[in-house]
Amino acid sequence: MTCADRIAKAYELAKDQYAAVGVDVERAADVLATIPISIHCWQGDDVGGFEPAGGELGGGLAATGDYPGKARNGDQLRGDLDKALSLIPGMHRVNLHAMYAETGGKAVERDELTAEHFSRWIDWAKAAGGGMDFNPTFFSHPKAADGFTLSCANDGIRQFWIDHGIACRRIGAEVGKALGSACVTNFWVPDGWKDTPADRKGPRERLKASLDAVFADPIDPTLNLDAVESKLFGLGAESYTVGSHEFYLGYAVATGKLLCLDAGHFHPTEVISDKLSAVMCFVDEILLHVSRPVRWDSDHVVTLTDETRAIAQEIVRGDYLGRVHVGLDFFDASINRVAAWVIGTRAVLKALLIALLEPIDALREREADGDLTGRLALMEQAKALPWSAVWDAHCLKQAVPVGPAWLEEVRDYERTVLAKRT
Repeated sequence: MTCADRIAKAYELAKDQYAAVGVDVERAADVLATIPISIHCWQGDDVGGFEPAGGELGGGLAATGDYPGKARNGDQLRGDLDKALSLIPGMHRVNLHAMYAETGGKAVERDELTAEHFSRWIDWAKAAGGGMDFNPTFFSHPKAADGFTLSCANDGIRQFWIDHGIACRRIGAEVGKALGSACVTNFWVPDGWKDTPADRKGPRERLKASLDAVFADPIDPTLNLDAVESKLFGLGAESYTVGSHEFYLGYAVATGKLLCLDAGHFHPTEVISDKLSAVMCFVDEILLHVSRPVRWDSDHVVTLTDETRAIAQEIVRGDYLGRVHVGLDFFDASINRVAAWVIGTRAVLKALLIALLEPIDALREREADGDLTGRLALMEQAKALPWSAVWDAHCLKQAVPVGPAWLEEVRDYERTVLAKRT
């Protein structure tokens, strides 16, 4: 019996088991195939970017490890993304930071960036048939050295970052227009104090005013969608972060912006799976940055953890698939970077498949009837259902390697491509 035959046999058995609890396996797999994950480019080069000055990583960010073969330019990074995307089922997006502009070696300040500086990325995404998302880069820059950008008390520095944000929204609109899919342009700023501030109010008022200026010009939402992202703390901003969750939740509700929830940007006892249904009562759409915090916002590669599964469950249970933009945000320089993309993206897709295969109608019926014993029993039974057989069949149908077979392709890519980089 061939591998394909074994997968087909296991799949048929899985279909029967799921049908017994009222789940249409084929429908679940078909829905999964339509969900795009926005894969972050910065895993491929440790958040280095391509600016000629090559400034050190800042903003409370740190990439640990020195695994050989990281991308050094746009062609290498796009090649690595091509390899990763070829091993992941489905059609996905790429998430780009402004620091990945390709300027032909010329120094172009961030407030002067245009879509022309990302034309090679746009052409590449168009050829691949996927969409692209964007982020202003409010870190790793001399004018962010003191830890403040959009909330800076210095008028000139604050205006520089306002102009950068405006430029990035325009780039996002051009990306959306060129690719025929709205670009999500996400705003995260690292502003904050290492020690307890005397003035918490002033920076937040300046941040609000700066954001208002950035978003002053309306942009067609079919081209560009604005998102704002909070954080609990960062290195160098341990005591006070200007853009807290409460700040951005209020701002998103008041202005109609997308709220970005990052799995690593909250206290270790908080989880964003518990926040989804709450915030969705007040905002139309949200952006997720799925990451894996270990004790804090350490941006470990996403794996199939309980929280990853819970996030996917809440998206599916709440019927939020049309209102949630799923993206990734991690960077691990201690392992093969292409493998990190594949592991992380596949983990999110597996979590979404498990959620789509949940017997939610039966669970809701028991809950509505007050049969809490039956609800719990079915929840536990569902955990043991053979989702992996459905996943293997889905990968086979999507023409990507099944099981661990993808890793050998990455190993070969490392031998033939990555090992030759210096």
